Amino acid sequence: MEKIGIIDLGSNSARLVIVQMFGDGHFMVENELKESVRLGQDMDRDGFLKPQRVAETIKTLKMFKRLCDASGVEQIVAVATAAVRRAKNQRSFLDEIQATCGIRVSVLSEEEEATLVYRGVINSMDIPKGIILEIGGGSTKIIYYNRRSILNYATLAFGAVTLTDLFADDGVSPEEQTAKIEEFFTEQFKKIEWLSEVDPDTQMIGVGGSFRNLYKINRIVRKYSLDTVHNYTFTTEDFNAVYEMVRVLDVEKRKRIRGLSPERADIMPAALAIIKAFTSYLQIEGFTLSGCGLREGIMFNMALPMTVERPISDVLSYSLSTLVKFYGCNEKHVENVVHLSIQLFKQLRVLHKFPRVYLKVLKIAASLHDCGLRMRYYNHQKHSRYMILNSGIYGASHREIVLAAFVAGCHRKEDLSPADWNKYRDIVTDEDLDIVRKLGVLLRIAECLDTSGLGMVKGLNCDVLGDSVIMKTELAGDAALELRQASKAGPEFKRTFKKNLEIL
Repeated sequence: MEKIGIIDLGSNSARLVIVQMFGDGHFMVENELKESVRLGQDMDRDGFLKPQRVAETIKTLKMFKRLCDASGVEQIVAVATAAVRRAKNQRSFLDEIQATCGIRVSVLSEEEEATLVYRGVINSMDIPKGIILEIGGGSTKIIYYNRRSILNYATLAFGAVTLTDLFADDGVSPEEQTAKIEEFFTEQFKKIEWLSEVDPDTQMIGVGGSFRNLYKINRIVRKYSLDTVHNYTFTTEDFNAVYEMVRVLDVEKRKRIRGLSPERADIMPAALAIIKAFTSYLQIEGFTLSGCGLREGIMFNMALPMTVERPISDVLSYSLSTLVKFYGCNEKHVENVVHLSIQLFKQLRVLHKFPRVYLKVLKIAASLHDCGLRMRYYNHQKHSRYMILNSGIYGASHREIVLAAFVAGCHRKEDLSPADWNKYRDIVTDEDLDIVRKLGVLLRIAECLDTSGLGMVKGLNCDVLGDSVIMKTELAGDAALELRQASKAGPEFKRTFKKNLEIL
């Protein structure tokens, strides 16, 4: 397995991500470092990167290089964005990095940057039509796509850092400053002609450090139970509440806001003002956050070169396959259990009456039901539940992830502790317990029917006759072990579905 280091040199922050490449189209982030270098600060005065900012960046990149060497990184991919792209002393800056750090930095064009942000989003989210708002330190990008193709994009030469510098005025209150930024950005949006053609049902997606900090603040305010930024949904009402809280405070008071990084406290009002102007201009009622952007776009391109031409067609399946490999699950057993679970779901729909969307929940649970073995065999269903809740699954909503985690936690026996369930009452309801119990039984039967992992049970044919379910199995060999284990789920099946289970 190869390790690569990805360095993203932005106008506000420098980030290093160390990624483990599996060699078969999959990858996993192994380590990450972030430093606030403020490379784009004070650039608007004369267009030059300032010596202090350059020195701080060089120091940071040397640190990144040492960590890469210590971690066995074989290749470093370093890119720079808005601040370096516009700098008049770009060449001397890049040469100094090459000479002192041994790192070659590529400066991304506006189109390349927008494309990589889009690829990070489209390969990790199941949103067919969206408009991405990515707020950086020195620029703001808007990317409109539909049917997994970019329709339009625009890059505005203003970000959270540059706007903070531009509207800095000791005689104006923080609230007035944000009002001016809103007005300024609304005028910028009016210049983008295609924005008026965006369909009203297009989903807004937020990308970047300011959105991640916004999530952290709102998660604390809401006491949200799942610590996952990717696919976190915001109502405009929730956003406005955070915005009104932040915009009236001075910098020192902002630093005390829980969830807000002190390093971002001075530029956060400008970032929020951009979001406010955007949601108001397009009359957006809510938006979804993406934990993936430019850096993940690079990762996908390197791990799966085909994503340069076209995005991943099934985001969820790709993500689950990555996790199955990463956790060292028995891939053949997983494939068999997923197959049998799907057959049970479809053939017993007359009993459970769940719409097709819950097949997605069952697929997640079936794919990762044994991932807890990575921790310990005993009670591994509980470990699987925890790992699913914290695995950062792409292509699934937070509710689907929570439901799948509890379904996987029931694949050995019904294991629904009220205390564990109640932790997620802000995401799921008491009615969802019925979904978990029924899908949990189906998963348990499917898992038992592949006890040996040899695929002895190839298929199923279920008939509901009166108060019984007759389950006929298609066998590839001696399946006495599998049938015996599956029959032990009979009492739980009857308790859940009010039917006797007979497996033939």
